[in-house]
Amino acid sequence: MSDILIFSGLFCKAESVVKQLVADTGCSLVSDQDLVAQAAKLSNMSEKAIRKVFSHKTSIFNKFSHEKERSVAWLRLALAERLVNGDALIVSGFVAQLLSQPIAHVLKVCIIDDVQKRIEIAAGEGHSEKDAVKAMQHSDEEKTVWVRELTGNKDPWASKLYDIVIPVGKTGVEESVALIKKQLGNAAVQVSEETKLAAQDFLLAAKVETALVSKGHNVVVTAKAGDVTLAINKKVLLVERLEKDLREIAEPLDGVTNVSVKFGKEFYEADIYRRMDFELPSRVLLVDDEREFVKTLSERLLMRDLGSHVVYDGESALELVQDDEPEVMILDLKMPGIDGMEVLRKVKSSRPNIEVIILTGHGSEQDRKTCMDLGAFAYLHKPVDIEVLSSTLKEAYAKIRNA
Repeated sequence: MSDILIFSGLFCKAESVVKQLVADTGCSLVSDQDLVAQAAKLSNMSEKAIRKVFSHKTSIFNKFSHEKERSVAWLRLALAERLVNGDALIVSGFVAQLLSQPIAHVLKVCIIDDVQKRIEIAAGEGHSEKDAVKAMQHSDEEKTVWVRELTGNKDPWASKLYDIVIPVGKTGVEESVALIKKQLGNAAVQVSEETKLAAQDFLLAAKVETALVSKGHNVVVTAKAGDVTLAINKKVLLVERLEKDLREIAEPLDGVTNVSVKFGKEFYEADIYRRMDFELPSRVLLVDDEREFVKTLSERLLMRDLGSHVVYDGESALELVQDDEPEVMILDLKMPGIDGMEVLRKVKSSRPNIEVIILTGHGSEQDRKTCMDLGAFAYLHKPVDIEVLSSTLKEAYAKIRNA
């Protein structure tokens, strides 16, 4: 039987449609959480980190950590493995957008309706119009960003993305299920040896993608009968060196018979393509009110491939910790408003896994003792030797990774 990918808007009765389809077809249901759990097992990432990929807010640390790109790659591999195992599937949720190569026996379904119909459905579920509109706006924003990043399309409900678009508020659940089942009988979506090979191509592309992203490379990967194409869609300096690196990773993989490299629409040979080293700290927060000093410090760390984000006061640091948790914080003590000692106390109370390195030019021996008693990882004085700070950062990061 064919596989079904279902992507839907909030308050569109998609859950009811999916439930009825599972009952009528006997297909196995695969949800976002199912693939998150599988992706976490395949990778060395946590489920919590992978789930963040569905948020429309990208972490400020992502330009260094590439967690979003890694999460997408491992989720795609998890989906590919499910699609080749022979079981008929209904894949529902954000993950229904992960298919990056055509597989003819996969039916892509969108369940959506106009805003007023969705408000009526929400009212029938006990929601006020105000709450329904707010929830829909948030959900639609997340799905718009998700689809745009995966496909380049600005409209997540565009008919060109799907085989069938169903306005469930007009058709109702029963008729919606009937329409999908009718499409499943279409000769164009029947399983064949050719479509099974297409699923294997998708799996090979996903394996290559995860191998590359695990080494810090973010490129678009497609595959056809062992021929793998890598599309560089970045600003790049030293293209020949990058091509060599990509080939050295992709060519030895099982199933790869040939690797070719092409350039995407965003390619421009004028800048540096940075390969991320995921063994180095990438979620580092610098907190210091001396703006020139901390900007320079951030630049010097980046020269050593240690990515960091800068804030200039304790209030901003505490807000960021709540919304976008860093792994290591380099913290000054003497700041206006909430001082470093209070920031340390609150951070270790609410987020004890964050390692805090105190870097101060005014602290006393008593300050050092208090900070260490509160759980600081290290206490350093300004001016600091950049190699000493870099080494301390790596030690703090190693402690987190080994925890």
